[in-house]
Amino acid sequence: MKDLTPYLEKYAKLAVEVGINLKEKEGLIITTSTDGLPLSRLIAKEAYLSGAKHVELVLNDDEFALMRYQYGKDYVFEEYPSWKVTNTRDIYEDNYHHVFVISPNPELLKDADPEKVKTSQKIASQAVAPVMKYRMTGITKWVIVAVPSAGWAKTVFPEDTEDAAVEKLWDYIIKATRLDHEDPVKSWEIHNSNLKKYENFLNEADFERVHLVGPGTDLEVYLAEDHNWIGGSNDSNEGVPYMANIPTEEVFTTPHAYKVNGTLKATKPLSVNGNLVDGFGFTFKDGKVVDFYAEKGYETLDNLMKNDEGAVRLGEIALVQDDSPISNTKILFNNTLFDENASVHFALGRAYGYAIKNGTSMSQEELDKKGANFSLIHVDFMVGGPELDITAYRKNGEAVALFRNGNWVI
Repeated sequence: MKDLTPYLEKYAKLAVEVGINLKEKEGLIITTSTDGLPLSRLIAKEAYLSGAKHVELVLNDDEFALMRYQYGKDYVFEEYPSWKVTNTRDIYEDNYHHVFVISPNPELLKDADPEKVKTSQKIASQAVAPVMKYRMTGITKWVIVAVPSAGWAKTVFPEDTEDAAVEKLWDYIIKATRLDHEDPVKSWEIHNSNLKKYENFLNEADFERVHLVGPGTDLEVYLAEDHNWIGGSNDSNEGVPYMANIPTEEVFTTPHAYKVNGTLKATKPLSVNGNLVDGFGFTFKDGKVVDFYAEKGYETLDNLMKNDEGAVRLGEIALVQDDSPISNTKILFNNTLFDENASVHFALGRAYGYAIKNGTSMSQEELDKKGANFSLIHVDFMVGGPELDITAYRKNGEAVALFRNGNWVI
């Protein structure tokens, strides 16, 4: 395998300077797996060079996670450690920000008891809700970056050996994150400016609704009252821009939780709790999923939407043109961080408070009145492609074409 050190050093700098935009005397927590340790160590170095007051590491491991489902008694899945919630809350309260270095195996739990997975996911979602608000409302800056694991790489390149698959996946990640550029930080600043052009256009237009039409899709989506489009970086409550996803190609906002009608077909598989869902779609009425199908992972999708009342409504709509760096790789990453940035996508579940004007200071009741959905989950799924058309409508009924044949036309 080629020497990845120069790329990892650029990646670490990108995560700290662009992702978190870490300032002096701020703290940093890094959550990673064993596969992410080499990058995480370099991120810690960059954080201290940027003036971090402390860097804390949280280490996860696939084998540990799998053992829980293989050998854990039923009661293991009926409780979430309260100290973990308290610990994260205290860290966020102490002006720490969060880097997630992920390397998930999308089929890790394919043989696990689905009831245990369902129970565990629901209990965990309920438990961590009090700390999720810090990231959902802009109090805590955060960024997700990814490195390959053998399990993940083999789902993308099943015909290759593990080593060859990992090396191939690294090549695609390097391109998708612009690490092959001489100065990735500068490249991301330019990319961010381009996304802001779409953000500004959409916010100035203040459209009332959008209509999506494509194979299996004919969906009318009203936008939440006072919705706020965000492209690229977002500002924290302190006014500091940060990039929550690297890579990102999207411009997103809040759909109205009670005003979505029609059919919507996914165009890429989705990994949920270590299980793949594929060939799926939904029928919406008054914002709620009233019917759905899935060729693979039906039970997984069903369990996801039974999480709570908000799990059957939409919390995000994101526009990504088909002619984008990630889409042009022509591979399926089997990872939402990448696949959502190759495609227009929606999210089942909770809306981001900052995707409503002044939403970060609103109560949940106030957000609900605006049409912003609340749920314990937020799960993105992809619906874009070269056959998707999107038309927006102003409040006076005037139609404006946004996408034709999967790409921006504005």
